[in-house]
Amino acid sequence: MIRRARADESQACADLLWRVRQQNLASIPEGRHPLADVRAWMRDVVMTQQEVWVADGDGSLVGVLVLGRPDWVEHLYIDASATGRGLGARFVALARAELPGPIQLWTFQSNLGARRFYERHGFEALEWTEGDNEEGAPDVRYVDTAWRASVGRGCQGTSK
Repeated sequence: MIRRARADESQACADLLWRVRQQNLASIPEGRHPLADVRAWMRDVVMTQQEVWVADGDGSLVGVLVLGRPDWVEHLYIDASATGRGLGARFVALARAELPGPIQLWTFQSNLGARRFYERHGFEALEWTEGDNEEGAPDVRYVDTAWRASVGRGCQGTSK
């Protein structure tokens, strides 16, 4: 079930981000902050300033989507136990419904799985950096060209 995160779930959201980053150390760099700092950032910044959605898998969080205005997917993390079930596609559809479009996001160049996922869902790589992020790792900015294509057909983005 995908739903808006509750304020009292900030620690669970931070723990999920931490856990997924640890699960994917082969493809994304390790975070620069200790878990306690990630929890405080999630509680004090993300949960108060951005739109947070979660996937609840029988009482525990298995996915988190953070939307930033006007058109950014700030974070999309799915636990390894929940991959391959269409959850990422459902989060992308949700982002398309919630944001005015065209959606943008950054991912690490080394995260080939995420890059293939976004490209399969209509995103195009438009900007590459050598590491203009706190990890200092090369990244790539994607833009949702599927949204742009729907606008070209006279729509206001995808329908809700």
